Amino acid sequence: MTDSSEYTPPSVWTWDSESGGRFASINRPIAGPTHDKDLQVGKHPFQLYSLATPNGVKVTVMFEELLAAGHADADYDAWLINIGDGEQFGSGFVSVNPNSKIPALMDHTTTPPTRVFESGAILLHLAEKFGAFLPSDPAKRPEMLSWLFWQMGSAPYLGGGFGHFYAYAPSKMEYPINRFSMEVKRQLDVLDRQLADNTYLAGDDYTIADIANWAWYGQLVLGRLYDAAEFLDVASYKNVVRWAEAIDARAPVQRGRMVNRASGDPKMQLRERHDAADFDTQTQDKIGEPEND
Repeated sequence: MTDSSEYTPPSVWTWDSESGGRFASINRPIAGPTHDKDLQVGKHPFQLYSLATPNGVKVTVMFEELLAAGHADADYDAWLINIGDGEQFGSGFVSVNPNSKIPALMDHTTTPPTRVFESGAILLHLAEKFGAFLPSDPAKRPEMLSWLFWQMGSAPYLGGGFGHFYAYAPSKMEYPINRFSMEVKRQLDVLDRQLADNTYLAGDDYTIADIANWAWYGQLVLGRLYDAAEFLDVASYKNVVRWAEAIDARAPVQRGRMVNRASGDPKMQLRERHDAADFDTQTQDKIGEPEND
């Protein structure tokens, strides 16, 4: 198919070939595991199985923020799940997340351990468990939750919509790129207007709503997603840029970005995290392994 206008959908769709583009080899129309593979379990109360995509970064930033805030019981092991190799379809991972998407968490502070999947659910689970990065005033909780769930509903247009057609599709097509560019810019304008009068999304306090949105929209305006900063004129959203840079400067955020990262600058790749000292000793530049392309 070279032009969307040439395609006539069949009466009943069937899966007869890969769709093309990046990640095509792992896309399929059925759920469930493709192979047997147990998950590893470390020594800490929380076991995270993830990759440093925006959704994965949300959770590792949250863990590092909790630890920096003095919640020692939030220590965690972070195991790399290479989605490009289909590791999310292993039987152990599917038992934690039947949707086969990262991140997935096992909370071993309960008996039996509790599984939590979907990044927003993990953020909320941890925030409530430790009483942290939630508004202290119950009247402010709905505003925070609104912005948290705004991200859940909006980011698929950024990632699966704009990101796919602009950066990953097998060919550039004007209609979907224009359609999703318009929507992403509208979303950035929504954030920009909210942040014009607020330090953070829900007011004066930094919350899980900021962590969730920063992983997507903050990194977008900082030039880290889809090589699209110039194309989307992200610099024009000055309030979003101010907010993104402020969060990016936080030490726990800088550490969280490194965890389960398997590409890019070797100094920023801590593929697995099992101890706080790993940031100083186990990044790819220090252990001598080549950069993963």
